[in-house]
Amino acid sequence: MDSGVGLVLLMVLAVSSMFSVVEGFKPSGWTKATATFYGGSDASGTMGGACGYGNLYSTGYGTRTAALSTALFGDGAACGQCYKIICDYRADPRWCLKGVSVTITATNFCPPNYALPNDDGGWCNPPRQHFDMAQPAWEKIGIYRGGIVPVMFQRVPCKKHGGVRFTINGLDYFELVLVSNVAGPGSVQSMSVKGSKTGWLPMSRNWGANWQSNAYLNGQPLSFRVTTTDGQTLVFSDIVPSNWGFGQTFSSRLQFS
Repeated sequence: MDSGVGLVLLMVLAVSSMFSVVEGFKPSGWTKATATFYGGSDASGTMGGACGYGNLYSTGYGTRTAALSTALFGDGAACGQCYKIICDYRADPRWCLKGVSVTITATNFCPPNYALPNDDGGWCNPPRQHFDMAQPAWEKIGIYRGGIVPVMFQRVPCKKHGGVRFTINGLDYFELVLVSNVAGPGSVQSMSVKGSKTGWLPMSRNWGANWQSNAYLNGQPLSFRVTTTDGQTLVFSDIVPSNWGFGQTFSSRLQFS
């Protein structure tokens, strides 16, 4: 082997050993669950929610969303995840539409109702896996009068237009950063922030898709390092300019696969 080629090969191997290669997110297997609906025919009642995405129309999540039961929500760890759902026609041919599916994004939490039994009104009680879907999404797979239907679901890659977005709220020594429009796995596992005067500072989940830092970062350009729940990591260098203000949203050109 030519010595120059060999040296290049060794350098490539050395560099590659420093990084773990993570492929794009792959669909999961199918699991049984149940589904109801909420929010009205225009899904206006689904706005806001426990993930913090706010107005789902303007932030791009639309009407194909769902609130997840405790067993699925994971204290906000599931925020942004996407699920393909079909109504189990064999189990309930009366209220299920046959041969159709809908893909939804987790944007809210369906709280348990311990005053009602799990099989009669307490649909979101642990350990049930349940989707309280936006009505327009639910009606893609079920007949309105049915109210609740058995479903099969699989977690699937999220498809998004554009890059990941960061919305900064808070005040002075408290930055609350909403991470939205995440493709691929859809959900964030960990996150760090770096200012021009700091090193990388770990952030913690405050609620839903909101991550917090308790550092004074005013007047500094900010970078974020985000790791998704399937292990992909991207660095968004200087995505926030030094003249940023609380309440602003910054869109990147980077996206997860």
